[in-house]
Amino acid sequence: IEPNSYMKYFWARVAEKTGNAARNFVAITDPATTLAKEAKERNFRRVFEAVPDVGGRYSALTHFGLVPAALLGVDIERMLEVVRAMANACGAGVPAPNNPGLRLGAVLGELAQAGRDKVTFVTSRTFALLPAWLEQLIAESTGKNARGIIPVAGEPLGGAEVCSSDRVFVYTRAAGDSDPDQEAKLKVIEAAGHPVIRIEAGETLDLGQEFFRWEVAIAAAGAVLGIQPFDQPDVELAKVLARQAMAGQAQAVAGAEPVRASDADALKRAAGDWIGKAKPGDYISIQAYLAPTAATTAALESLQKTLRDATRLATTLGYGPRFLHSTGQLHKGGPNTGLFVQFVDEPAEALPVPETDYSFGQLIRAQALGDFQALVQRGRRVLRVNLGKDPVAGLRQFERFSRG
Repeated sequence: IEPNSYMKYFWARVAEKTGNAARNFVAITDPATTLAKEAKERNFRRVFEAVPDVGGRYSALTHFGLVPAALLGVDIERMLEVVRAMANACGAGVPAPNNPGLRLGAVLGELAQAGRDKVTFVTSRTFALLPAWLEQLIAESTGKNARGIIPVAGEPLGGAEVCSSDRVFVYTRAAGDSDPDQEAKLKVIEAAGHPVIRIEAGETLDLGQEFFRWEVAIAAAGAVLGIQPFDQPDVELAKVLARQAMAGQAQAVAGAEPVRASDADALKRAAGDWIGKAKPGDYISIQAYLAPTAATTAALESLQKTLRDATRLATTLGYGPRFLHSTGQLHKGGPNTGLFVQFVDEPAEALPVPETDYSFGQLIRAQALGDFQALVQRGRRVLRVNLGKDPVAGLRQFERFSRG
């Protein structure tokens, strides 16, 4: 529903400006999807149909990743040459000790089984966005059957004193990058007994080989954990519940009525009760169904650091509904070690989705409620907070109460 809603919105905007929107649109999708059908009916400039038997999180080197890269001006042939070198290094005939994908996956799988299941990503500047992709690959592939590896992407690197014993760090560094402060912190963390896996990459185009290395690695880690890395059995539940909410058929669930940030006493009690449920080995998941403005992001990142430092728990942060497609499977199907806080707000303006009977606000509220209900059904510890019309002020209030 999300890509189709965005398509209809931007189709209407472009049509207003040009009168002929079709020439400005291309679609990248699997064959026989609703989007593929509609793109052909609307006479899109081009429809790229990807290989249908490659799951979304493993599709970075298919049309889904390569077409946008080409449009950005990336030299696809050069990048694929680098990918082929990694594919050969990870080939079936390469012994496991010399196979970079199998070796990484085996290490991560064994560490997770030993209790170090919070994989914290640190990168140099060139690969700063790689963890955002790894997050989905790892969470959706391994988070099932009450098992899983928890990816921690975007958390500020702290000192050893705020690192719990369930951490493993993966540091991906480009050859030309230098960050002495970051590297010094990692040395202290390693000296304190936390595993640090170092991956030395070359230039920007080496991103392609990291995609391949990690796809092999996570498939191998799944084998170590005894799970099927290519399915996502728990993703559909939140979608079903969201559709029910959109249709006005949501079932009553305890806690679904959020605590209001405007009620300071209630918020203070709720924050204290929620944090009080934390146990060693847990992780915190901040779920923000909010507009991703610079001010809101800064407030969320500050809260993330405060919660991490106060609890010594790995703390993740995701905007909804994006994270539903990355870490959502892990939240519902992985180990019951997550402590979830869901933030919603009351946007001042309803933005309608053209050609439909709903607005973007209704859609995101239904998705938030559906995800909350799915978490509750799976016995997760979750707090729901309504930040009102000023989400930044509400987040700062919650952060103050989180310090204890």
